Amino acid sequence: MAAEPPPSLSYRTTGSTCLHPLSELLGIPLDQVNFVACQLFALCAAFWFRSYLSPGKTSPDVRHAFATIFGIYFVIFCFGWYSVHLFVLVLMCYGIMVTASASNIHRYSFFVAMGYLTICHISRIYIFHYGILTTDFSGPLMIVTQKITTLAFQVHDGLGRKAEDLSTEQYRLAVKAKPSFLEYVSYLLNFMSVIAGPCNNFKEYIAFIEGRHTHMKLLEVNWKGKGFHSLPEPSPTGAVIHKLCMTLVSLLLFLTLTKTFPVTCLADDWFVHKANFLTRLCYLYVVMQASKPKYYFAWTLADAVNNAAGFGFSGVDKNGNFCWDLLSNLNIWKIETATSFKMYLENWNIQTATWLKRVCYERVPWHPTVLTFILSALWHGVYPGYYFTFLTGILVTLAARTVRNNYRHYFLSSKALKVVYDIVTWAVTQLAVSYTVAPFVMLAVEPTISLYKSMYFYLHIISLLIILFLPIKPQAHNQRRPQTLNSVKKKID
Repeated sequence: MAAEPPPSLSYRTTGSTCLHPLSELLGIPLDQVNFVACQLFALCAAFWFRSYLSPGKTSPDVRHAFATIFGIYFVIFCFGWYSVHLFVLVLMCYGIMVTASASNIHRYSFFVAMGYLTICHISRIYIFHYGILTTDFSGPLMIVTQKITTLAFQVHDGLGRKAEDLSTEQYRLAVKAKPSFLEYVSYLLNFMSVIAGPCNNFKEYIAFIEGRHTHMKLLEVNWKGKGFHSLPEPSPTGAVIHKLCMTLVSLLLFLTLTKTFPVTCLADDWFVHKANFLTRLCYLYVVMQASKPKYYFAWTLADAVNNAAGFGFSGVDKNGNFCWDLLSNLNIWKIETATSFKMYLENWNIQTATWLKRVCYERVPWHPTVLTFILSALWHGVYPGYYFTFLTGILVTLAARTVRNNYRHYFLSSKALKVVYDIVTWAVTQLAVSYTVAPFVMLAVEPTISLYKSMYFYLHIISLLIILFLPIKPQAHNQRRPQTLNSVKKKID
């Protein structure tokens, strides 16, 4: 396991040091204090942005400019000279956006953005040797990489492909004209998402800046039939307050639960050599649960910042309530009650999963699941633990899919059997996820091998046996690739 940095080094940062007294008072690393301070300031700026720079009062160019200036300031405040990496990547990829042909723009942008991100990941490994002694600048770089590639593929869809070859979603999100420089940098570096994301679609961001964002969603509903004579004006205030409450709870859990059960416990002599298998399994689950609140905190706060600015409206639910979850990165309830590996992944880091689907899973000609896991691992970084997690994830995903397709239908004949099935699959899913993601937070090879040896590699062995010996049945109604207008025509013909 990585050695803890000396106390004198744990407060080093390449960003601003003006909050150093506060970090010493709280006993929290300065880079984390800077991150939270920036996000809280961004929250205040978002309310101001929605009130005083609303589309009805200012032009789109002014909104783009202020969103970009604030974003650049936050990046420099948090990361100092490391922010140069972000600006270099943005400028390089804008050069590609301007000069590359529509038929190749997605390829060049993808390889340059992913290549630069990977080089930065590798340099951090060799410099810091698993101990991050300065601010981790790779986070914003990862978000920008998602946005660069998302936009490049959408421009390719809009300018380099025929409409009938696109899926419904690809056609809806296709960008029919290359963005201006101001639009490009605003989309990539705006203060609402530059620090912690999430990734979003270019057309939706432009609609938000131009004031069309909520109206586009509201027009999908027949308001006259509901007794309205004009479109309502949904307010994000309730959603923001709800998400800030969730953020506060996550912070309290992080300061208590996470510190009580640190991931280093999994490398302790008691855990590896003395505890019995069942104890190890339960303790692993508790430690992995304790590692979640920091993600819940960061992603929910980032979602609240976007909502406070007026971005993230997703429409009206079946009960007539306004929804502000367009940019939500997780669904905590569905994560904690997931009854399948697939359900868990679909509700964890939602925007990254959507990005992986749109740029890889739906587009590669073969082995989509494997290649998507590999891309996800490369995007996250080059720590060995990531690859243990994603390679294990491939096995578990394939095994879980096989078991589900072979046996689930036997438990749907009665409510009692379905309840039993849900309870069992919930427990299996939660334990499987804990086993799979443990290397992701441990990072290094030695503690990962030590952990898996202490667990007898049980999930690897079970998954391999399932894949090798159970018949593979096609999943009902499972179509990996969305239908295009062309495919529909061919079926009709």
